[in-house]
Amino acid sequence: MKEAINNVQTMLFQDDGVIPNHPILPVLLYKGIWATNSARAESLLNQNGWGNSWINGVFDYHHFHSNAHEVLAVVSGWVELILGGQHGKVVRLHAGDVVVLPAGTGHKRLSASRDFRIAGAYPGGMSYNTRTGEPGERPKVLREIQEVPIPDTDPVYGQEGPLLELWNQNKT
Repeated sequence: MKEAINNVQTMLFQDDGVIPNHPILPVLLYKGIWATNSARAESLLNQNGWGNSWINGVFDYHHFHSNAHEVLAVVSGWVELILGGQHGKVVRLHAGDVVVLPAGTGHKRLSASRDFRIAGAYPGGMSYNTRTGEPGERPKVLREIQEVPIPDTDPVYGQEGPLLELWNQNKT
């Protein structure tokens, strides 16, 4: 499993006053390791304990989910996202790449290929909300982010995996 951890990139974003991001859990980026067949990708996510899955795209506005972590697995094409809010980091993902977003992490699609498709899912099949950083929602979302538990499984590796080791070492 050490090799898997070494192949995962991590990114931690600060609260920018609009997009809260997660205060301690990093974004995880797994490059080129995933199924590029939509049905197969969705099935693997579900087998690894991440449900409420879908195949679609990514919104073209800054948003986050305050009540659930989210995995996004690119199954075709490519996408350029900005993670962490307006002043975050631009990442380009290709078919086979997977990104795990801790609750509160801002994300927005900047551009994508015509054939871009992504599979999304949530630990334990959690329901998720979509927030945009409106001032009135801030106290509630900050509380919700803190209450989202660390998943029991890694969406890529299942019962073992980088998510479990990296996120559990960041627990307070």
